[in-house]
Amino acid sequence: MPTSENEQVHGASTEAVNLLKRNSDDVGWEYGVLVDANNKDKVRCNLCNKEMRGGIYRLKQHLAHEGKNVTKCPARTQQASEAKAKCKKALEDAKRKREEKTVRELELRAEVDVSRVGETEEVTCVGSSQPHKLGPIDKWTRAIDPTATKTESLKQQQLNKELWKERSNEVYKYIARWVYNHAIPFRACDNDDFKQMCEAIGQFGPGFQPPSDDLLREKLLEQEYARTKSLMQERQAEKLKNGCSVMTDAWSDRKRRSIMNLCTNCAEGTEFISSKDMSDVSHTSEVIFELVDKAIDDLGLENVVQVVTDNASNNMGAKKLLLEKRPQIFWTSCATHTINMMLQGIGNMPRFKKVIDQAKSFTIFVYGHTRTLDCLRYFTEGKEVVRAGVTRFASNFLTLNSMLEKKDQLRKMVVHTRWDSLKDVKSKKVKDATATILSPTFWKEVNLILAVFEPLFKVLRLADGDVKASMSFIYGELLKAKREIKEVFGNNETRFKDVLAVIEKKMKGRLDSPLHLTAYLLNPHYSFTNPSIFDEPKMNEAFIACVEQFYYHDEDKQDQAANIELKKFQNREGAFSKKLARTFENFDYNPASWWRLYGSHTPALQKMATRILS
Repeated sequence: MPTSENEQVHGASTEAVNLLKRNSDDVGWEYGVLVDANNKDKVRCNLCNKEMRGGIYRLKQHLAHEGKNVTKCPARTQQASEAKAKCKKALEDAKRKREEKTVRELELRAEVDVSRVGETEEVTCVGSSQPHKLGPIDKWTRAIDPTATKTESLKQQQLNKELWKERSNEVYKYIARWVYNHAIPFRACDNDDFKQMCEAIGQFGPGFQPPSDDLLREKLLEQEYARTKSLMQERQAEKLKNGCSVMTDAWSDRKRRSIMNLCTNCAEGTEFISSKDMSDVSHTSEVIFELVDKAIDDLGLENVVQVVTDNASNNMGAKKLLLEKRPQIFWTSCATHTINMMLQGIGNMPRFKKVIDQAKSFTIFVYGHTRTLDCLRYFTEGKEVVRAGVTRFASNFLTLNSMLEKKDQLRKMVVHTRWDSLKDVKSKKVKDATATILSPTFWKEVNLILAVFEPLFKVLRLADGDVKASMSFIYGELLKAKREIKEVFGNNETRFKDVLAVIEKKMKGRLDSPLHLTAYLLNPHYSFTNPSIFDEPKMNEAFIACVEQFYYHDEDKQDQAANIELKKFQNREGAFSKKLARTFENFDYNPASWWRLYGSHTPALQKMATRILS
């Protein structure tokens, strides 16, 4: 991308500098530039034009007014204040990440223990012909020499450090050769298992023989399977304590075989149960019911709270069959699938579909030709416009957001001579796509779409993530999303009613079930903040229905939970009133843990809340 006057680089082409800059998304490059493309160490601050050595790190210290060996940026503009805050945060984040990485690597090393059965302790003797084995301490220590001066001692330590680097580099070459020759993904080396493998080999010492094919496919596989099973014990304990969800997932593999997976999910995470090839059978309600029913038998009826599937009609048929046999188990629609249907429905509305199609036409053309793609990457400094999401509708949102972030670069590109000189851009279709990028109306509509999609996209991230159990937050966050969408349209009902109609239609019978409403009611993050929730007839009806189903055939517990203990929760009696219980005000708190800690004086309601909210 063409640089401004104060960004001209001495002795280097603009392309070379951009190539170096685009290799880093560091915040410092927003306010500085390389002085020499062949020397990353020399940089210049764009705010005060001061040149310095030390690279991007020293530039950030200069802008953030941090560090003892660097001058502070004298600029006092609004941009300088913004740069100071951003760079200070970047330095703090980098320091925190380095510290966390160091602690993590020490923990990984500590977990590795290769026993040396039958070996005596090794002693390195003076004059021994055996080479000294380097360990972590050798990086900083030296051989004892009482006659050495302080200067000589420091020099010896530096030599040891250099020797460490040299020996490490020799090992790196062998690792790199293996990675390149066998097409191992580079990210595989930034992995805890790989680091522990290197530590284990290092502890073993010279002469280690790698395992054979037979060992890997038989004995070692069996041992790893047994180890993995042992790691599942914590999840088994959680299932016994707070129950779990059974989830179904139908998909097709590369050979076009129809596969049905069954998994469980609890507070400790997701666990695979079984997989079945369904190619030779029809996916009827009866077949799905039999698979789920068997999984419930294997897990134990008392350990299953709900079954989660998508909204296909055969799954809804299986739901009816399960409720007839096991009325105490809830059958829930997949929240991620439902929210995706909301995004699809809104995206198919004529006003929004037109804008999405215009954006698609432009990106399909640009990414379909090598020269136009090269031109795009030149103006965006190597950053991509198309962003892939979990689903097609998530991809639409991410790509539109990416286009809006690069709006200025895209507008500059389509009016630049470099773009006009491409023979691929002469057709009418492409000229229309170019006109789209220059149209103020298009960008106004993109802003609107993103403002409408974003609240739902936040709920999608919550439902599809593994950070927290989302059941207790889904309904409340959907209500919040609807309020935010109304605000986008200025609370004008004629403008927002069509969008909300799509959301309501997809929610009905799926994400507004008695289980979702009860989870919303029992989450003090919502009900204590807005006590009127307890007075809503819809909430009370849903709560009673949920109690009757959860404590099926146990009328004493139903009475205790609905008629006695709910009132205590509503009035914040007992431990509910404690100052410490106010942790619910933080969105990141754990509702199930909160109930375990403060709900002991309402045992029937506590059991129900912890199992549903887990």
